[in-house]
Amino acid sequence: MLINCVAYQEGKKLSDIPVEDISDYLCKPGCFVWVALRDATDAEMAQMKEEFSLHELAVEDAARGHQRPKIEEYGDCLFTVVHMLDLVDGDHVATGELAIFAGANYVLSVRRDSAKGFLGVRARAEREPHLLKMGSAFVMYALMDAVVDRYFPVVDMLESELETVEDRIFTHGAQRENVERLYQLKRKGLVLRHAVFPLLEAIGRLHGGRVPPLVQGTEDYFRDVHDHLIRIAGRLDAIRDTISTAIQVNLSMVSIDESEVNKRLAAWAAIFAVFTAFAGVWGMNFKYMPELEWKWGYPMALAVMVGVCAYLYRLFKKAGWL
Repeated sequence: MLINCVAYQEGKKLSDIPVEDISDYLCKPGCFVWVALRDATDAEMAQMKEEFSLHELAVEDAARGHQRPKIEEYGDCLFTVVHMLDLVDGDHVATGELAIFAGANYVLSVRRDSAKGFLGVRARAEREPHLLKMGSAFVMYALMDAVVDRYFPVVDMLESELETVEDRIFTHGAQRENVERLYQLKRKGLVLRHAVFPLLEAIGRLHGGRVPPLVQGTEDYFRDVHDHLIRIAGRLDAIRDTISTAIQVNLSMVSIDESEVNKRLAAWAAIFAVFTAFAGVWGMNFKYMPELEWKWGYPMALAVMVGVCAYLYRLFKKAGWL
């Protein structure tokens, strides 16, 4: 679906134009066209390929989706794929994909599986004509910067949930729930890592050393995006280590609780073993046992049993087993 198709000249918006007129504006000096698509159909991608002379392999990747974050050169065109992450209902991470085709006088963005668009990015760029005058390279930076900025709330959510689990990690009876939440956090962290680390490697080629001709003069902007990704990567590493430690501590707490239960069971077994032992002795019913003919034999037997059990209970209680 076509979101918008706008022509710019010398950093200023000319007008919204129909797709059929794109080639006419591409021929004008100092002019570039910015097209945004959402969940593009094969027919729309074929039309964009014809208008911008896009490489068929890049068009295929954009149309198919489910690509690894990357930046590839096809002649004078840069093809970029980034993963989009958005928070839904506070803690659910919705994933999408953005493919960007950037040439000398055009930018084509193809958004998939994401309801949140980039109208704010376009509005911001149009408010800064001195930056928009840099052309497609600045637009490509603005789109990537907007995507990376959406990663920060996801990281904040992961850290907040992790702190909540850590506060409950020593709560009795919460171990199972804690482990489930920790594994959910780990999965969410992996989704973010799959978006950040490949892009971190790819975007490093857009500043310093040999850079594609298209982005020459805008290296500082891409370095800023790279710095943001480094910060996010560092926080993700810390979250991953903390989750691993928390899982180990939680499993240790489970083992400690099991040990406490075993100690209690052993203590009560020892106490009731006294009844079994005395009952076994007095239950043999030999004719000439002294206790059988004694008037106070039965009360004395009960008193001995209770006394020994009470003594054992006191010992176990003092030792912390009960």
